[in-house]
Amino acid sequence: MNPLFLLIPIVLPIFGGLALLIRPVENDIKRRILCEAVACVTSACVWAAALWMPHRPVTVYSFTRGFAVNFGVDGMANVFAVMISIMWPLVLLYAFEYMKGDEGSNRFFAFYVMTYGVTLGVCYSADMITMYVFIEMLTLVTIPLVTHYGGHESMFAGRKYAAYTIGGASLGFMAVVLTTMYGMDGIFRYGGSIFEVLDSGTMQLAFVLGFIGFGAKAAVFPLHDWLPTASVAPTPVTALLHAVAVVNSGVFAVMRMTYYVFGADYLRGTAAQAICLSLAIFSLLFGAVQALRERHFKRRLAYSTMSNLSYMLLAAMCMTPQGLKAGLAHMVFHGVIKICLFMCAGAFIHRARKAYIYEINGIGRRMPDTFAAYTLCALSLTGIPPLCGFVSKWQLLTAGMDAATEAAAGGAAGGTVSAILPYILFAGVAALIIAAFLCAMYSINISIRAFFPVEEKDLYKDSDVKEAGPLMLIPIYVFAACNILAGMFPGPILEILTAIGEGRL
Repeated sequence: MNPLFLLIPIVLPIFGGLALLIRPVENDIKRRILCEAVACVTSACVWAAALWMPHRPVTVYSFTRGFAVNFGVDGMANVFAVMISIMWPLVLLYAFEYMKGDEGSNRFFAFYVMTYGVTLGVCYSADMITMYVFIEMLTLVTIPLVTHYGGHESMFAGRKYAAYTIGGASLGFMAVVLTTMYGMDGIFRYGGSIFEVLDSGTMQLAFVLGFIGFGAKAAVFPLHDWLPTASVAPTPVTALLHAVAVVNSGVFAVMRMTYYVFGADYLRGTAAQAICLSLAIFSLLFGAVQALRERHFKRRLAYSTMSNLSYMLLAAMCMTPQGLKAGLAHMVFHGVIKICLFMCAGAFIHRARKAYIYEINGIGRRMPDTFAAYTLCALSLTGIPPLCGFVSKWQLLTAGMDAATEAAAGGAAGGTVSAILPYILFAGVAALIIAAFLCAMYSINISIRAFFPVEEKDLYKDSDVKEAGPLMLIPIYVFAACNILAGMFPGPILEILTAIGEGRL
């Protein structure tokens, strides 16, 4: 297969969205058919690329020596691309009903479809420059989605989102420039390609800035505040973009930079590793505590997302093959869990016209399917077997313990940083366990309120609120089923992720 085939799944949604902006389709049915057709053809191209595309980069355009647009397919790109290729067409169905009657539907679906192509551009980027360009593009095409409702709250959220993510990405520019100039043009190669031509301290500083900069999209502290604020966006946006595509692009970029540019061997035992581990640990605990305190339904899920994204970053910062495998496993399984949770929250908000936790009391009797799916995913997020959240959290704990034990065995002769690194890693494992308990408190509490309200606080005893329509329920059912299947039969997925972690795929 011609390597330029990769341009099709990137360009098709972008041009499809632009066409909808230039020539708006006022007929609701025609617009739905157009958007779903573009998404399904794009997803088919993603699967074709995963099955038949050769694993070598191709240069699409070269600006000057070392600065070019390069695309390529490898195991890590395929994991992220296939994940979103399954989710996007399904969440479009959900969006059709959620946005029904909205005056700005053409604009909304235009940018929603365009975002699919830009996210695939991040997946298929074969070097730091190309990935950086698409990460910046991802911010630009999602700002109109965050600000869709146009009110003061939406516009404020859009400005904050732009400031944090564009400003954060600018921090990573130092890493982009230095690795492009001194790391074999920044091309992604498992094991990294950094030459010892610059002071090690300079390259470590570049890595930390890259971690924080690209991590801004993953809501790493202190650049996290945009994520809960952006929950004012329509639920299809928060479900897919701010629970899967945008935030996972940040995690994906950090993993690429760590394992495919700098290299885990280059960073292991350094101050850069210690700093980034500490930031990830603090972020995951901070997000869990804030989720427990939050009273708004979608903002609580947003803080939960912040916490779980830092699980992935913590695993990646273990600088081991097992760490990369565990981080990717949680990226996939958390995506399945959280997208379903957000859609359940959106169904409640859409039907009950309420948005706060204390307004949920008794709704489970009126929307049993929605809150049964929510409960299933809440249990999975907590890490209850045999659901998929248990599988990924077990991988995280195992990778953290192995990395801590390995660091403790070699820390005595490695200097001050190597001596304290095992303690940081053990603290990370403890943080994962604490965050799991907090997760049970802030997620399952909602199910208890929904199904077992105190009698005098049952807000829906005489209500006519009912389940959302089939276009919203079908994706919820599908992701709830995936949650069970991936938890009971995780073997094939873990085999693929093991091969990626070891650099064999």
